[in-house]
Amino acid sequence: MTGPTPDVPRLLPWAGPEGKPCYVLGDGTGYVSRVADGVESVQLGMAAELLRHADDMRDDPHVTLPQLRFLVARIAESLRDVHRIARSRGERLSVRESGPVGRM
Repeated sequence: MTGPTPDVPRLLPWAGPEGKPCYVLGDGTGYVSRVADGVESVQLGMAAELLRHADDMRDDPHVTLPQLRFLVARIAESLRDVHRIARSRGERLSVRESGPVGRM
């Protein structure tokens, strides 16, 4: 299969109440899927910006400990987002490669 797999749960790039994961069912073309694609794009862009910022700070001898702590906190948040995106995409890829799982 090359296209989206209908009715495969997609892990969304945001959490629900109490930090629980959110999923959407569909073929990947609906409104929620498009919003999720946009959010993932922003999250990946922010991760790239943080990496560039970390490179700049690494080479700056005047960086303070509070600045580094702030950067580390933002990088940790970004890494959580990127990990969630990777899990979501990996789950969808494995379903495409192995074929649809039988449904009740």
